[in-house]
Amino acid sequence: MPDTSFFKTLSPRTVASIAEQLGAEVVRGGEVIVSAVAPLSTMDRGAIAFMGDRKFLPTLENTKAGCVIVHPSMAEHVPEGVAVIASRQAQADWAQASMMLHAPRGLDRAITVPEAAEDETVVIEPGVVLGEGVRIGRGTRICANTVIGPGVQIGRDCWIGSNVSLSFCLLGDRVKIYAGVRIGESGFGAAGSREGPVDIPQLGRVIVQDNVTIGANSCVDRGAYDDTVIGEGSKIDNLIQIAHNCVIGRNNLMAAQVGLSGSITTGDNVIFGGQAGIADHLNIGEGARVAGGAGVLADIPAGETWSGYPARPLRRFLRESIWLSKQASKKGAKET
Repeated sequence: MPDTSFFKTLSPRTVASIAEQLGAEVVRGGEVIVSAVAPLSTMDRGAIAFMGDRKFLPTLENTKAGCVIVHPSMAEHVPEGVAVIASRQAQADWAQASMMLHAPRGLDRAITVPEAAEDETVVIEPGVVLGEGVRIGRGTRICANTVIGPGVQIGRDCWIGSNVSLSFCLLGDRVKIYAGVRIGESGFGAAGSREGPVDIPQLGRVIVQDNVTIGANSCVDRGAYDDTVIGEGSKIDNLIQIAHNCVIGRNNLMAAQVGLSGSITTGDNVIFGGQAGIADHLNIGEGARVAGGAGVLADIPAGETWSGYPARPLRRFLRESIWLSKQASKKGAKET
């Protein structure tokens, strides 16, 4: 269930009414009532899930969801007792169902500093807007023109720079957020449909643990369903993109313009050089190092240093670079 501090739960719906609005077919269980969306692995009988790829067939066959949206050819694999909606655009229809059952809380009313602050040591500069349910720990300073959305929780002794926007997020103690940072915006997700690509609602949060620093104009997207997490002690430079569902370990270091695609997991003490780019759904092991400008397309084992595009172990990259340089030199000598 999405966090109710950030998302409204709308009225429950029958499977039949959802399918009718989607223009999809009910295979069975039209009378089942659902009140939330969830991943296919959910154990929630009140939730609706989807399967968009055959590789998740084992998960489908063991799902405990109340309803699933699947391609017509997959309907026979849904366990007994689970309602089924057949659709040739399962993910797009699940996205539409999400909007029928959940809605993000808007900044409809600003609250006063005494309503949000733990005590008088909290400093709020001119132009700051605080949404309903915001809580700010003692010793924290919020700089000018920052907007803090409904439900956001900020720990003690934090420093939040000017023109920052914080939404759908929880911040620990002693967090530093520099000017222009965007935390909690919707992650990039789209699904194909008959009408063209549709946005997939992002129903997760961002968790920023203690002693994290995030540099100017960086972006950390909230999770699609689970949370995006920045581990304690991690230091993030300027102009960095961390996409939805990334889980960053403790004491990670990221130089400027690093880009992490969705659902990346890193161990503790990982270092990223400037402008490194990491493909989605990869695991970067504890103590690994990624050289500046590297393009990582595979998991990196713990403790290794990778470089190049596509990135590979540093020694291999250097050997290949030296060999290529020698070949180019030989060819140049022959031509002259």
